[in-house]
Amino acid sequence: MADPKGFLKYGRELPPRRSVEERKHDWIEVYLEFPDEKLQRQAARCMDCGIPFCHNGCPLGNIIPDWNDLTYRGRWREALAELHATNNFPEFTGKLCPAPCEAACVLGINQDAVAIRRIEESLGMRGWSEGWIKPEPPEVRTGKTVAIVGSGPAGMAAAQQLNRAGHTVTVFERADKVGGLLRYGIPDFKMEKWVLDRRVQQMEAEGVVFRTNTNVGADISAAELKSQFDAILLAGGSTKSRDLPVPGRDLEGIYFAMEFLPQQNKKVSGVWSEDHPQLTAEGKRVVILGGGDTGADCLGTVHRQGAAEVYQFEILSKPPSERDETMPWPFYPMLLRTSAAHEEGGKRDWSISTKHFSGEDGKLKKLHGIRVEWSAPDATGRRKMEEVPGSEFEIECDLVLLALGFLHPQPEGLLTDLGVELDARGNVKSDGCYASSMPGVFACGDMRRGQSLIVWAIAEGREAASNVDRHLMGDSQLPLTRGSALTV
Repeated sequence: MADPKGFLKYGRELPPRRSVEERKHDWIEVYLEFPDEKLQRQAARCMDCGIPFCHNGCPLGNIIPDWNDLTYRGRWREALAELHATNNFPEFTGKLCPAPCEAACVLGINQDAVAIRRIEESLGMRGWSEGWIKPEPPEVRTGKTVAIVGSGPAGMAAAQQLNRAGHTVTVFERADKVGGLLRYGIPDFKMEKWVLDRRVQQMEAEGVVFRTNTNVGADISAAELKSQFDAILLAGGSTKSRDLPVPGRDLEGIYFAMEFLPQQNKKVSGVWSEDHPQLTAEGKRVVILGGGDTGADCLGTVHRQGAAEVYQFEILSKPPSERDETMPWPFYPMLLRTSAAHEEGGKRDWSISTKHFSGEDGKLKKLHGIRVEWSAPDATGRRKMEEVPGSEFEIECDLVLLALGFLHPQPEGLLTDLGVELDARGNVKSDGCYASSMPGVFACGDMRRGQSLIVWAIAEGREAASNVDRHLMGDSQLPLTRGSALTV
């Protein structure tokens, strides 16, 4: 363990953020560097808790107390090796994961939890700056070929694992660059794209082949894929956005978040064609519907584009700032969270339902809403929503962004072509070993489990890789992160 009295001597401290006025005018990440001595003090807060619940809180099963102890002792390279044993991309998760490990931290019962996520990010970033992270190509090739559809965190993790097991791996991506939502969903102020690019370059040096601008199911058929590869792993995203079917939805000025965010990412990366007008919030009155991470991404983006006025509405009631009886430790609590984007401005409101939109000449002019109340949970945990009489309101707006979550993967094209069975929610149905209903076809990540966290995507990619390897070879040395079933 780290310092036995560290949690008594030191409080939780995080890296400072750049000033709001500075960061609102650029697309650079918001956090400043964290000195080594402060990082080591944070690692020293990791206590000898007996049962490290953080292991279970982390979908990857990261061995958190071990690399906290090594960080505290300044054994940085060993700490990174422990972290890489369970997580292919710690700098990604350190920047983007909401840290369910911290929600499960034993210290968090009556104090602020250990700053696990920032230690994780710092170790990953340090590994690159020190030159410790290098390509690790396999010594021997198996002669087996694997096609991975989707280059987001699930597909990337699976590709790296399967390639290191000696298989020849080709990753298909329909966008022009690798990364999925990491590339064209997550804004640069949360993760700049050079952080992603160097991992892609590492994997290419290891032998992974990336085929971009390739829409599997259109540019290449399922039959071709089956004939060319020994196994197929479906690692695409949950790309069908949840819509808002109310009157006026078809007015110009109402867009899904994933119609809006990728354009700005492409502009920052220099790949957005000036021949196409960009969807922008500059000078506009903006309403963001949805209070989750995607809504916050939209919020930070419209601030930087120069929106005149911004509102963010959530249909659910305002979360508490501390755990209550409905959120016992160590489960992940639904608390009020304020991101860097919320610090930058805009007005947040909760318990708001959108009734309809109105406009002129086909263009959006107003959102019409009403306040709602939520009942206490019933025996099944469900809460009933009721409108508050007389609380109707309208707000003038030029742009509405729908950040209401995602439903399931796109069924048209590849999934239909492959003939894989879907579950009740429209995701690819699979068994405990990530195998779909079609022999030799596997699925992982959001395409299998539905919209989820980056840490779940990487965990699923790693586990799916182990099961694909076992399918191809009869056995596997690749780790099973959370002890899933083993079959040939």
